Amino acid sequence: MISLPAALDARMQREAQLTFFEYMVLSVLSEQPDRTMQMSALAARTAASLSRLSHVVGRLEKRGLLARKRIPGSGRRTTATLTEAGYDVVVAAAPGHVAAVREYLIDDLGPQELAALRRIGAAVDAAIKRGQPDAGSAASSPGDGAADGRSLTIHPASQPPADTLIVTPRRPAGQEPDQP
Repeated sequence: MISLPAALDARMQREAQLTFFEYMVLSVLSEQPDRTMQMSALAARTAASLSRLSHVVGRLEKRGLLARKRIPGSGRRTTATLTEAGYDVVVAAAPGHVAAVREYLIDDLGPQELAALRRIGAAVDAAIKRGQPDAGSAASSPGDGAADGRSLTIHPASQPPADTLIVTPRRPAGQEPDQP
C-alpha cells in the first residue's frame, strides 16, 4: 500500500506531466458545481496542509490551470477555481489515472477480495475521520509479540472477536516460529 501512491505519481507524471497530488487538486475542483472551493476545504479534501496546498496551487496557477481569489472580509480566506485549461487537463488525465488504478489495484482482485477491500477502506476511513489513530483497534502491549516474530492479534473496537485480524511478521530465513 505504501508503494501504490508512488507508482500512481510516477505514471501520472509520465503520462500527464502532473504530480499525483496536482491531479488530485484539479480533480477535486472539477467535481465542484462551479469548480471553485475554499483553500481550507480543498486542503482537507486532499489531505494536505495549507502550506503544501498553497505551494502546489501556486505552481498550477502559473501554468494557467487554476486561479486564486481572496474572499472579502475578515480573515485570510482564499478560493481556488479551476480554469477551462485546468478542466481540460484533468479530463485528459482521468482515463490514464483510472487505467493505472485498475491495473495496479483492481483488475487482479476477485469479487470477494474487492468486497473485503471496500470494507477495509470504509473501516480505515471511519478511523481517520474519528481523528483518533489508535481508536480503531486495541493498542498492542509490549508483551504481545509484535517485535519478536510472534503473531500480533488486533481486536477492532467496533467488531466482535470473530473479526479479529492476525498480523504475522516475517521471520528471518531459517528462524523457527515460536511455540505456543
